[in-house]
Parts: sequence; structure tokens; C-alpha cells
Amino acid sequence: MEKIKIKAEARTEKGTGAVRRLRRTGMIPGSVMKMKKGGTELIKLPAHDFMMAMRGHASKQLLVTLDMNGTEVPALMREMQNDVLAGTPIHVDFSEVSLAEKVRVTVPLYLVGEAVGVKLGGGVLEQVLRTIEVDCLPTDIAEKFEVDVSKLGLDQTLFVRDLQLGDKQTIVTRGELAVAVVKAPDDVAATPGAAGATEAAAATPEVIKKGKEDEAKAADAAKKEEKK
Repeated sequence: MEKIKIKAEARTEKGTGAVRRLRRTGMIPGSVMKMKKGGTELIKLPAHDFMMAMRGHASKQLLVTLDMNGTEVPALMREMQNDVLAGTPIHVDFSEVSLAEKVRVTVPLYLVGEAVGVKLGGGVLEQVLRTIEVDCLPTDIAEKFEVDVSKLGLDQTLFVRDLQLGDKQTIVTRGELAVAVVKAPDDVAATPGAAGATEAAAATPEVIKKGKEDEAKAADAAKKEEKK
């Protein structure tokens, strides 16, 4: 696993105004939840260095080493807030961790391969679950899990219990949850939207027919009225 090292220092700036001024100097405010001392330590990080360190990483839950004036602190990045318009980070939260103790993280799932049910059966592959929770050592945290679906046939479902992640990862997510399914073309066509459209189409001739019958009755009534 690539070691991500980020320079950081203690922060005294608090409050909305002070934090805004801090950002204008090219720093990102953040915090570290401490293990032994308890509580939270306020920190700040150089924005450019942080963004360069994060570049190319798919997951936000990463193990990083915070260089606090020469003292290395292993920490798990828990949350990153981005500016709504610019998309740049404006606040980062970390949790100090022990490299010898397991942590619980959420890892994204990516489907790879072409399912045989799609290739030969004309089915449609649908991803049901996009993340999974696992327990592992901080040094074994995966940024993503690639799930091979090439053997998945028509009308077959891949469940969490079917995933093979290795002995370093303990799956926490319930095993009966579906990860991916290959649906038959008929099943895809028979969606609520399609069924509603079919019912509407079937109802249209009946409405037209009834309308014509009403028009005919009205015409007959008019003729009878004229004869009187």
C-alpha cells in the first residue's frame, strides 16, 4: 500500500471569520480525533500539498501519515468537505489509529468483466450494491474492490457472501445482500414504467370507442328531438 504523507500543524484559528482568512492563505482547516488523550486536536494543512497527495485516489477513507512538526501520526481520513462551486477541499477530519488494531471502513465496489448472461444471453447487468463494510488493519485498507462478474449467467445474482476478498479483510456487510444481478430482457421490459405505458396504450382504444359511442347516442337523440 502506498504511503501517503501530509504535512500538518496545530491550528489556533477558530470561528467562521478566522477560518475563512486561513483558507485565503492557502491552508485547509482540519481536525484529528486523538486515541490516547481523547478529544480532538485542531490542525491545518497546506492546500496544494494535500490535493497533490490525494490525486489519483478513488477512496476518501485512506490511511495517511500526518507529519506534525517531525512527529509522524498515523491517521484515517474520515471526512472531507468540498466547496460546492469550486470542488476544492475546505475541511478535512482525521482519526488517529494504531497500526496494530483493526478499523472498520467502507470500500467502493467496481464490477469488472463481461457477464456471460449479457454476452450470450442478451441480459442486462445491474449493480445493486456499490460499497461494502470491512474490518482490517489500517495498512490493509483497500481503496476499492474489483468484483469479477464474467461468470454471472442469465437470471443469476452475486451476493455479498460470494465475494472473495482475502484473509486480510473481514466482511461486515450482511451476506444475503445482492451485489449484482443479470436480468433477462423480458424482466427489464416488464418494469413498472413499461407496464404503465402498456396499460395506457391498451386503454386508449377503449376511450376512443366509448367516445364514438357517446357521439352516436347524442346524434340519435338530436334526430328524435327534430322529429317531435
